[in-house]
Amino acid sequence: MRLVPLFVCLAALPVAASAQSVPPVRWAVTSTVVDLTVPGAPGFLLKMAKGKSRKEHKCLAPGQGIAAVLAPDPKAQCRIERQETTDGRYSQALLCPQKKGEPMRVVRSGTYDDRGFAGRAEMTGRTAKGAMRVLLDQRAARVGGTCRVAG
Repeated sequence: MRLVPLFVCLAALPVAASAQSVPPVRWAVTSTVVDLTVPGAPGFLLKMAKGKSRKEHKCLAPGQGIAAVLAPDPKAQCRIERQETTDGRYSQALLCPQKKGEPMRVVRSGTYDDRGFAGRAEMTGRTAKGAMRVLLDQRAARVGGTCRVAG
């Protein structure tokens, strides 16, 4: 049962943050588990995971827009199947490889503006004991101060 690494992988996926150009500032991205189904996982672990949040900070360079924020974390080695960002709405589908078995599918959608974003991510795949599903609410907001951008 790999519930914790799975949640970390999901929560680490960056999501939409702003319109076409974002100033070089820090963003706080929070992912909260809404629901999860993991066959074979102990019920108490599933109950403990519901409602848990993970926060990460992301820095965007001048001129980077929503496409840069939507780019998956390179460590996850996910492949973008589809990505759309239009008129304050985003949607994305990813395939993320697993150590064993078929890749996990991540589908995300929501809304964004220059202050942040709000959306939902759903991860589906298979475990040795059957189909699994994890649903996350994701929100982001700019946090005070600028950040250094490697360049």
